[in-house]
Amino acid sequence: MTIGFIGLGNMGGAIIGGIVKSGLFAPADIYGSDKSSQMADSVKEKYGINICKDNIELAKKVDILVLAIKPVFAQEVIREIAKATPEQTLIISIMAGKTLEFIQKNFGSDKAKIIRTMPNTPALVGEGCTAISPNANVSEDETELALKIMRSFGKASVVPERLMDAVCALSGSSPAFVFMFMEALADGAVQCGMPRAQAYMFAAQTVMGSAKLMLETGRHPGDLKDMVSSPGGTTIEGVKTLEEKGFRGAVIDAVVAACEKSGKL
Repeated sequence: MTIGFIGLGNMGGAIIGGIVKSGLFAPADIYGSDKSSQMADSVKEKYGINICKDNIELAKKVDILVLAIKPVFAQEVIREIAKATPEQTLIISIMAGKTLEFIQKNFGSDKAKIIRTMPNTPALVGEGCTAISPNANVSEDETELALKIMRSFGKASVVPERLMDAVCALSGSSPAFVFMFMEALADGAVQCGMPRAQAYMFAAQTVMGSAKLMLETGRHPGDLKDMVSSPGGTTIEGVKTLEEKGFRGAVIDAVVAACEKSGKL
């Protein structure tokens, strides 16, 4: 079985890195194409994959076709490869905001097997979080294969397509919110006298450790917050300040705003 990637940027490269490291596909069975020959050469050198001269050549060769392109190029690229893509090809899209209906319409086939996915940037370090939504033409085995691909660089789960905008906001956009939070944590520590490089390390490790604690224990985040908040202590004083400043409301509003924007793409 072969897999091909149209688009070899950060996310395409992250997925390739995950499947090579996991052994799910051998480099000899992976194909790629990119409008930047420099990008294509870089990915080939790093992972040992095959590079096609153009998108049409790639679409003809592979059993699984991953569209790892920016949404703005979606219609142009899909229409370019539509006639060259065999009917049995499993098409996986990582394009934000592009619906199953949009992709199927531009391929011009009611029989096209399409899976819409939404990975996020932590995939670059093997800690991605990906939602997938298959259309009605995709079998259970093909859905499971897509999950294996996405789990090669993190966690993945099937969601109904109606939730994809929420996924885009929650896991797709929120790494930026988390980075802002870590930067603010470090700034506070710097104001208290800590060297900046050390403050960034403490902030990042604390966020990573807190997330791991929640995932591995399965405990509610409010429960874990209470566990840290001793009566009359430093933590509850900080929590009180965050509540007074509208911290949780601002985060909720940010996710809702990102969700609404995703629906307009």
